[in-house]
Amino acid sequence: MVSSREPKNRRLANELQLKTLAELEAEVHALQNLMEKHNPEVDGSLEQMLDLMKQMKKALLVGSTERVTALHEEPLSPSDTESICATMIPDDYLCPISLEIMNDPVIIATGQTYERANIQKWLEENRTCPKTSQVLAHTTLTPNFVLRSLINQWREANGLEISAVDSISGAAHNSSNSCSGDSTIDELIAKLSSRQIQDQRAATAELRLLAKNSAENRIRIAEAGAIPHLVALLTTHDVEVLENAITALLNVSIHDHIKGLVVQAGAIPHIVTALKYGSMKARENAAATLFSLSTVNEHKLTIGALGAIPPLVDLLKHGSPQGKKDAASALFNLLIYQGNKPRAVRAGVVKPIIALMSNSQAGMRDEAVSILALLSTHEEGRRAISRISLVPALMSIFHDGSPRTKENAAAILLALVFDNPQHLTTAGRLGIKKHLVDLVQSGTERAKRKASRLLEHLAMLQAE
Repeated sequence: MVSSREPKNRRLANELQLKTLAELEAEVHALQNLMEKHNPEVDGSLEQMLDLMKQMKKALLVGSTERVTALHEEPLSPSDTESICATMIPDDYLCPISLEIMNDPVIIATGQTYERANIQKWLEENRTCPKTSQVLAHTTLTPNFVLRSLINQWREANGLEISAVDSISGAAHNSSNSCSGDSTIDELIAKLSSRQIQDQRAATAELRLLAKNSAENRIRIAEAGAIPHLVALLTTHDVEVLENAITALLNVSIHDHIKGLVVQAGAIPHIVTALKYGSMKARENAAATLFSLSTVNEHKLTIGALGAIPPLVDLLKHGSPQGKKDAASALFNLLIYQGNKPRAVRAGVVKPIIALMSNSQAGMRDEAVSILALLSTHEEGRRAISRISLVPALMSIFHDGSPRTKENAAAILLALVFDNPQHLTTAGRLGIKKHLVDLVQSGTERAKRKASRLLEHLAMLQAE
């Protein structure tokens, strides 16, 4: 049954001589052009008129390419209008630029969704969001798969043709899951389960590259069900397959929504095993994957409890320069969770971290100081740090470190003073007062607080 509003829209369209979709589109575009001039005296009325035009156009749309083409060619008969209005299109399914139902919705930097072709044309001359006028931080277009699925469900429920658009770079695919040459993700996944080691090597290598090169590919690979198959290959004895599978998981886990899928597939114990016993490349990529997964707070506990910390500490000692960086990044994330700090201390993390902090050639001083600052907030960590002569290394940081590193150095020293004031006495003899005064005057807010308290303690010690 047609609502009372719909005949009103039809009568108004007739009175305005807007009897075809093409005529209505022209009027909408004219209104949008006027609104871009931002005339404060007419903007309000223009917005009302545009909203009205939107309702009228929504009543004319049916969604399928063939029907829209027909509406461009011929005026709508009253019976056509009644039929179309019976299927009102939800506002969220319409592109804000064209007010047409979307076939290939994509999300831009502001979080707004547009039809791909429309926003691509807009971005050729603009760097703003058409709807919010915000300047875009980037022009990456991320497919809105959820919305596209909802639109297709709505189409199917209303007897309309389902969109066949399935694109990665803006053009239609040659097949439903095409990614590279003649290969499809489905075909690659099938090869992951092959008994032929060459098939597994080829498939993991291609998925690894696909996930590395495109955020859209990461989503497609996950949606196609590749993750459980990649996780299953983490138990392989083939070095090449293992390295590729871990790296593919690392690359897809860059996407926040996919991290949980990797964990749910049972990947962490196998990644930890690879971290312990794999090749150096597999160990490095395992550490990097754990770093990626540990950015989600609830995963920090899981990763620590499943034994990842000792092999990460071992990688800090014996890894390549890149391996040490990957291990330090993962450890920093894990140590944000208080329960992982004693695990790291018992795994012997303090000595290699202090060695990295003291080695200017390693290029990891900032990372090392950040980790020590986290450890110093736990009793076991403070005791372990206190047993090592750390003050001379901290003094070099106060001398020429970055503002954030000086802030962390002050936090470490203040934490140590509570357990053993002798550390501050030693620092006093080495000229710490000048650096603390500098921090109070020009450091970060946190550094100012820490330095002020250290100066108070230093004055008390010197007064005794």
